[in-house]
Amino acid sequence: MLPGTSLSAGTDLLHPGPMSRADAYARAAALTELGRKLFFDPSLSASGKQACSSCHDPHHAFGPASTAPVEMGGPHLDQPGLRAVPSLRYIQAVPAFNQHFYDSDDEGDESVDNGPTGGLTWDGRVDHGVDQAKIPLLSPFEMANKDAGAITANLRKAAYADEFRAAFGDTVFDHPDDAFDAAAEALGTFEQGSADFYPYSSRYDAFLAGKATLTAQEMHGLDLFEDEAKGNCASCHLSRPANDGEPPQFTDFGLIGVSAPRNPAIAANADPTYFDLGLCGPLRTDFKDRAEYCGLFRTPSLRNVALRKSFFHNGYFHTLRDAVAFYATRDTDPGHWYPKNTDGTVRVNDDLPKAYWPNLNQDPPFGKKPGDKPALTDAEIDDIVVFLGTLTDADQVAGAQAEK
Repeated sequence: MLPGTSLSAGTDLLHPGPMSRADAYARAAALTELGRKLFFDPSLSASGKQACSSCHDPHHAFGPASTAPVEMGGPHLDQPGLRAVPSLRYIQAVPAFNQHFYDSDDEGDESVDNGPTGGLTWDGRVDHGVDQAKIPLLSPFEMANKDAGAITANLRKAAYADEFRAAFGDTVFDHPDDAFDAAAEALGTFEQGSADFYPYSSRYDAFLAGKATLTAQEMHGLDLFEDEAKGNCASCHLSRPANDGEPPQFTDFGLIGVSAPRNPAIAANADPTYFDLGLCGPLRTDFKDRAEYCGLFRTPSLRNVALRKSFFHNGYFHTLRDAVAFYATRDTDPGHWYPKNTDGTVRVNDDLPKAYWPNLNQDPPFGKKPGDKPALTDAEIDDIVVFLGTLTDADQVAGAQAEK
């Protein structure tokens, strides 16, 4: 029986009801360890070769280890995804999706409507880790299970099946939908573990606590990152603790449009009529008729960003420096980033239909005209990139250095 419960074997434990504090902690600890086993189990995929950890590598801050813009999945691992895999670290702080988000007293001016904010995934279509965990299990280009019954059949054969029954009841496998929900709960609980998913152990965290120093270049990079007239990065990637002392998340969780160039390495983009429009589809469908939402994607946290090998929702960029430089020169030097037409003109915003260009963010450093002086020099871009390296968590540093 699950430690900390007082229910007899065979009782439904999927919804155990009120528990004492001690029982609740014990159940959370047990589900965390069970969820860990599920997370690393490739048998839960149709191919039998792909676990959650295959794309969310713990040695890469639970993001992808590969340089590919999207990962391959499906029953034969030959189906390409549509978007870059995000990190699962620090998602515990993401608020539920809201079309009209107002900052709390602890975060900022609560009179300002920040528009669509929050939700997990690039388009914010689910609010909780439990719901997010279900997506790859059933996605045809990820783990590709046909339905809850297929997942349950694999769970029944797993080495930890007895632990699963102890946690959720002896008859849980007799009810596939319940077993699927239970698996998602275990995964979601595992993804709430602080040591694995929100350690706040970076050198920048130590700097904020007065326990570490930054180099002169890193400090200059931080200043540029926060300067509204320079990088202005902190306008979306909040870099200072909240008034209540909560560590900075390096995101405001908002959904904005920045118009990353179209990535020809994504198979779906071979169709010239296909566009990934983020909040208004195709993976999210409830806002498909909201033109003002097309082209908006959730601002990711920059924690551990130096570990990534592809950037933005479509993985177009493969170096952090290019990602930062794109922000600085998207509008001043669009020909450097976007393809050219046969007549030599630049095909700006080539991954977003023109009807939706008004949705693109124009806050500094955006909003300039071609030929204008960019807000950041090459040396200043380098300094910001160096600063971003201080956001790597302590448990990730050794691995990052080994790959250099």
